Amino acid sequence: MLNKIELPTSQSTQFISITDRIRGLLSSSGITNGICYIFVPHTTAAVTINENADPDVVSDIDRFLTLNIDSQCDYRHIEGNSPAHIKASLLGSTATVIIENGQLLLGTWQGIYFCEFDGPRKRSFFVKFIPSA
Repeated sequence: MLNKIELPTSQSTQFISITDRIRGLLSSSGITNGICYIFVPHTTAAVTINENADPDVVSDIDRFLTLNIDSQCDYRHIEGNSPAHIKASLLGSTATVIIENGQLLLGTWQGIYFCEFDGPRKRSFFVKFIPSA
């Protein structure tokens, strides 16, 4: 089952928790065991799994990326958003989570985040559940 989720962003850089949306899709899918694939079809956005208990963690990730990827570098890409492309490449466009007993097998403190690096934009991501044989 393939799901496309529309996700408008409102800031140039955002980490948006999508964990509950994916849990809702899983619940309505009826799948109890298998794999959940998340794919972001954008070159300036990403997906990551990290701590969701303390919002300072994603703030620290964003700060680290901003401090270490120079926005004033002499990039060749004419659109001027090379830092967003680099950040998206570093974090990646996919995430995989095991499904066990109808639940995403995430750690106690883990959440799934859509990462916007070139917003605001109208974004989307795909979620596919593959049941175990």
